[in-house]
Amino acid sequence: MKSFKEIKANYYFTPDDEKRLLSINKIMIENAEKPIQALHEWIIQVNKASQFFKTEDRAREILIARKKWFLDLFSGVYDSRYYESLIKIGQIHVKYSVDPHYMNRAINIIRNSCIDIITTNLEDSQERTKIIISLEKILDINLDVITSAYIEEEMRSYSSLYRVKNVLVDISEKLSQIMNFVLIFALIGLSIAIVLLFITNISTIIESNIEHVLITTLGSLLFLWVIIELINTEIRHLKGGKFRISIFVGVALVAFIREALVKALKHEAVEQMYFLIALILTLGIVFWLVSKAEEKI
Repeated sequence: MKSFKEIKANYYFTPDDEKRLLSINKIMIENAEKPIQALHEWIIQVNKASQFFKTEDRAREILIARKKWFLDLFSGVYDSRYYESLIKIGQIHVKYSVDPHYMNRAINIIRNSCIDIITTNLEDSQERTKIIISLEKILDINLDVITSAYIEEEMRSYSSLYRVKNVLVDISEKLSQIMNFVLIFALIGLSIAIVLLFITNISTIIESNIEHVLITTLGSLLFLWVIIELINTEIRHLKGGKFRISIFVGVALVAFIREALVKALKHEAVEQMYFLIALILTLGIVFWLVSKAEEKI
C-alpha cells in the first residue's frame, strides 16, 4: 500500500483543504445525526446487516465508531494515526465479510448528506464550493485507503506468500518504531548531557579565562539547539511528517562553527582558519539550498 503522504499528494490534498474541513467542524458536529441516521437507515435495509446488530451493546459500539469516523473527517488532523484508523476499518470489514460495494454506497450517502448540510449552512458560494471540493477529496481518500486495506487483507487471507511478506513487513515496521524510540531517548540523554556541560562551563567562568569559557559555552548552546531540532524532527517523523535532511547538514555546520571559534581563540594557523571559513561557507550554502528544496516538497 502507498504511504499516506503519497496518497494525499495524488489527490492534491493540501493544508488549505485541512483548514477548510476544520472550519466546518462545528457545523458538522451540530448536524452529525442527519448523515449518521441516513447511513443507519440504509444499513438496516441490507439483508446481511442483521449479523452486526445481534446485541444492543454491539449496535451501540458500531454507532459510536461510525460517529467517530464521521467527525474525524472534519478534525483537520490527517496524520499517520488517521491513516492507520482507516486501514483498521478496511480490515474489520474483511473480518465480517462485508462486500466492498457497501462501503462505496456508504461513502455516497455520507457525501450527499454532507453536501446538503454545507449548502444549507454556508451562504458564500465560492467558499462553499471550495469546502465541497475538500470534502470530496477526503471522502475519496477514505474510500481509497479503506478499499486498498480491504484488498490487502483479502490477499493476506488467501495467499501464503503474501502472508509471509506481510509478516516480514510488520516485523520491519515494529523494529523501525523501536529504533525510533531508542533514537528519541538517546537524543534526550544527549540533550541532558549538553545542559550539564553548559552548567559546568558557567560554573567555571570565575576560575577560568572568561573569553575561553564564553566561547565553549556558546558552542554548547549551539549543540543544544541542534539536539532540540533533531528531537523535533524525529517527533514530526513519528507523527507521519516528512524527514528533514537539512538538520543533519546543520549539525555539521554547527560543529565546524564551534571548531572555528575555538581555533580563533587559540590563535592557531591562519591557513586552518581560511579552510574552516571556506568549509562553513560551503555548508551554509548547502544548508540553504536543502532547506529551500524541503519547503517545496
